Amino acid sequence: MSRSERVLLAMSGGVDSSVAAHLLVQQGYEVVGAFMRHGERHVACDVVEDSSNEPANLRKNSLPILPSPGSSKQGCCSAADAIDAQRVADQIDIPFYSLDLQHDFQRLIGYFVDEYSAGRTPNPCVMCNNWLKFGKLFEFANSIDATYVATGHYAQIVADDGAAVSSNGGVAPMGVGLARGKDRRKDQSYVLFGISRSNLSRVLLPLGQFHKPEIRKMADDFGLRVANKPDSQEICFVAPGQHSQFVRSQTGRQSQGEIVDLTGRVLGVHEGIEGFTIGQRKGLRVALGEPHYVVRIDAEKRQVVLGTLDALACSNLAARGMNWLVEPPQERFSCQAQIRYNSAAIECVVSPVPGNRALVEFSRSAYGVAPGQAVVLYRGDRVLGGGWIESSG
Repeated sequence: MSRSERVLLAMSGGVDSSVAAHLLVQQGYEVVGAFMRHGERHVACDVVEDSSNEPANLRKNSLPILPSPGSSKQGCCSAADAIDAQRVADQIDIPFYSLDLQHDFQRLIGYFVDEYSAGRTPNPCVMCNNWLKFGKLFEFANSIDATYVATGHYAQIVADDGAAVSSNGGVAPMGVGLARGKDRRKDQSYVLFGISRSNLSRVLLPLGQFHKPEIRKMADDFGLRVANKPDSQEICFVAPGQHSQFVRSQTGRQSQGEIVDLTGRVLGVHEGIEGFTIGQRKGLRVALGEPHYVVRIDAEKRQVVLGTLDALACSNLAARGMNWLVEPPQERFSCQAQIRYNSAAIECVVSPVPGNRALVEFSRSAYGVAPGQAVVLYRGDRVLGGGWIESSG
């Protein structure tokens, strides 16, 4: 392999991207590390300005300052994470850049706020992958003549031995495809469905063939200080448990309303619809004698509707904004659908609908189908594509 094959690697300062850097260097690539900073003060991610002549959005070794006392680390882009990423880059002697994506990140925050305000459940991590990690990073990769963009996601880029989908199971080769990671407990293919099909051949996912314990052992063998660093679990720009407060701070308005049952009977009041999501059971603050769940959110009336588990069951959903990683199907076909990051895939039949939409009919009831979340379609381990849940029935 030629050292001329340059790779732009998204480095978060965690164990996964740090090991990915080592693996790519071992494989002979010329690796360039990039840390994405968004400038949101919620995670104290301000930066130390320098006097270099490089563009402000691509400054080598420009590190965020340390968080102030009392600030907490969440997500994957805190100041401490940036410093960890820099140390790993220094250790393996690769160039390292801090990318200023503050302006672009405002789009992500706007999406997050708008979705909750409309009674939908956003998925900012998927959108971050679509717009930033596999969007803006490709622009930066092109600017430095990098052939590939790489991340530490647990998923695989596979040779395409049959990607086109048809009702009778017929397939046709299309190049490369996206598949689940070997470690099913860590599989992140769900959050990568939005990668442009045209960019798949330029994506490297070096961790896809490994299990998480193997990665931690490698980190220890490599002498990385982040070998035992906890995985990020929270959204990077919102403090844990502060989603509704964050939305209110951005909109400057309250959205209090009623909590009702399926008949419209008022059960209580809530502080804002942004504090709820379909399928939610905890934190409802009403006592009904048996478990109840959020089954519908009416943004116009500012109502949160509760029902039993039976009322939460859905037989189908409609999706918009479909992104196909195979040749876009023209006929009904069978596959499996996953409606949340940590849910099991369900057998289904998918009908393509004009306008880049699809109707997904489940073979058994699905629970917690939340408008605003992603539905990702699989055939076995292979990702066929996905879209955004618009409604359920």
